[in-house]
Amino acid sequence: MSCEQCTQGFVLPGEPEGSMVDGAYFHEGPSTTTNTSDDTDSSKPKVAIVLLTDIFGLPLKNSKLIADEISNKVGCDVWIPDVFEGKYIVKAEEMEPLFPDRAGVGISFLSYLRFALLALPRIHLFYANRPSVVDARAKSFIKKIRETKKYEKVGAVGYCFGGAIAVRIGSDPTVVDSIVIAHPGHISDAQIKDIKVPASWECAEEDMSFKTPQRNNAEAIFAARKDKPDYIDYEFKDYKGTFHGFAARPNLGLPEIVEAYNGALEQTVNWFKKTLL
Repeated sequence: MSCEQCTQGFVLPGEPEGSMVDGAYFHEGPSTTTNTSDDTDSSKPKVAIVLLTDIFGLPLKNSKLIADEISNKVGCDVWIPDVFEGKYIVKAEEMEPLFPDRAGVGISFLSYLRFALLALPRIHLFYANRPSVVDARAKSFIKKIRETKKYEKVGAVGYCFGGAIAVRIGSDPTVVDSIVIAHPGHISDAQIKDIKVPASWECAEEDMSFKTPQRNNAEAIFAARKDKPDYIDYEFKDYKGTFHGFAARPNLGLPEIVEAYNGALEQTVNWFKKTLL
C-alpha cells in the first residue's frame, strides 16, 4: 500500500493561510469569496479541488502550503481531508535521513533495514489505513462537500500515498471530474486501466513505487484509447533528476529539485484550469 520513498520529507517555508473545518483543512478560493473584484466571474462553474496527502498526512504543513498555492492560482476552494483520521503512520523527521532526495543516489541496505525496524511496530497503522478504508474516507468526504457546498465539479490531486488514492477513485466519474497523480504509491495496471476521468501524471526520474516500465505502460494504456469511445484526456510529464516525493517534499537546497517542484505545481494548476473551469 505504501512505499519507502513516501517517507522522506523536507518542510516548505511559510505558514498556511487556510483553516481547519470539521477536521479538514480548507482554503477558500478568490473567485468564491463575496468580494466584487474583476477577478470574480459568476459565469464560471463552482468547483473545488481535494488534495490527498502523502503518508505524513495533515501534520506536515507542506500539503497545506501547496493547497494554498493551488487555491490562489486556480481560483477555487481547496480541501485536504484527513484520510488517516488521526492515525498517522510516520513522521517526516523520522524518515528524512533514510532515503534519497534526487535521482542517482541510491538507497543503502542500512536505510532499508532502519525503515523496516521503524515500520514493523506500526503494522496496525498500515492496516488501519489500507486502500479500501482510505478510499472510502476520501469518497465520503468528496460526496459530503459536493452536497453541502453545491460544487459542480471536483478535482483531486494526490501525492505518493494520496496519488494511489487518486488513481483508484478516478475510476468513478461521480466522485471526481479530473485527477492529478504525483509520483504515486503502489498501484496496479488494472487500476490504471480503470481510470475514467482526465488524468495528469507528474513523474519522477527514479521512483521505486512507480518504476519506469510501469510509468511507460501507464502512458501506453491511455494512448491506446485514442479514437475509441473510452478515450479520456491525459498527459505525462517527467522531471529530470528527481526521486519519488519531489512534488510534495523538495530538498530546497538543490536548485534543480526546486525547479522540478515548481514545475509540477504549475502542471497541477494548469491541468485543473483546463479540465475544471
